Amino acid sequence: MTIAIALVSDVFFGDGADERLLATLVECRDRGAALVVLPELPLDPWVPAARGAQPGDAEDDQGPRLRRLAAAARDSGTAVLGGAILRGPAGARFNTAVLVDAEGHRVGHTAKAHVPQEPGFWERDHYRDASAPARPFAWHDVRFGVQICSDINRPVATHALAALGAQVILHPRATEPDTFAKWRLVLQATAMTASVWILSVNRPRPEGGTPLGGPSCVVAPDGEVMLETCERIAIAQVDPDLCTRARADYPGYLPLRTDLYARALAEADPWPSAVDP
Repeated sequence: MTIAIALVSDVFFGDGADERLLATLVECRDRGAALVVLPELPLDPWVPAARGAQPGDAEDDQGPRLRRLAAAARDSGTAVLGGAILRGPAGARFNTAVLVDAEGHRVGHTAKAHVPQEPGFWERDHYRDASAPARPFAWHDVRFGVQICSDINRPVATHALAALGAQVILHPRATEPDTFAKWRLVLQATAMTASVWILSVNRPRPEGGTPLGGPSCVVAPDGEVMLETCERIAIAQVDPDLCTRARADYPGYLPLRTDLYARALAEADPWPSAVDP
């Protein structure tokens, strides 16, 4: 079974954003995509370019951004992964990716667990690290996991998603073009060693003085780069059955020693962020 997934390197805020989002999803649908993946925080400007959180940058669950996302999915007849900064019950803010289906119903969500703090990426000013691990969720008989941007640079979490059954990792990001070679290295190594697909899509252009941009990328479970492009819309043909084949080949066939890893990690202290909020 092959599924067509669109990677859209574009963001949707300001005047006419809803119309552009709907038109984009319709174009992806007409090109055969059943699922559309948007970049990190696609319904907002890149607010971490500046220090200091603003109240309007975040919303409660089922707030206006997520309602816009659900309406666009429903009106276009495509599933879509988007997201927003969501406030939790105690008011804590989390960078959250949300997958909605073609009827506008939520399928699953994941909060960013590894939050940077440096010029252009003052993210700890705007949201905190997730307190719960990412979990895979099923859609159209495929099990998906989500790793938001820097989360992929702690591959143990991606491997945990694969161990829990994820076949496809969706990776919305906001990164600089000059760093892409390092990201590609991590994407390939993680896809190969976890035997999963990784589909990564970036914000398209500089914002607020931060030099964002760089390719979308699709890596197969054997580590081969299947697609790398700066096109606004790219369609990837993803066969989840390749995960099974990769797990029958080296290194996929090696045992998964979850008992051993859990014991080792239980003996290690967590590493706090090396930077202050």
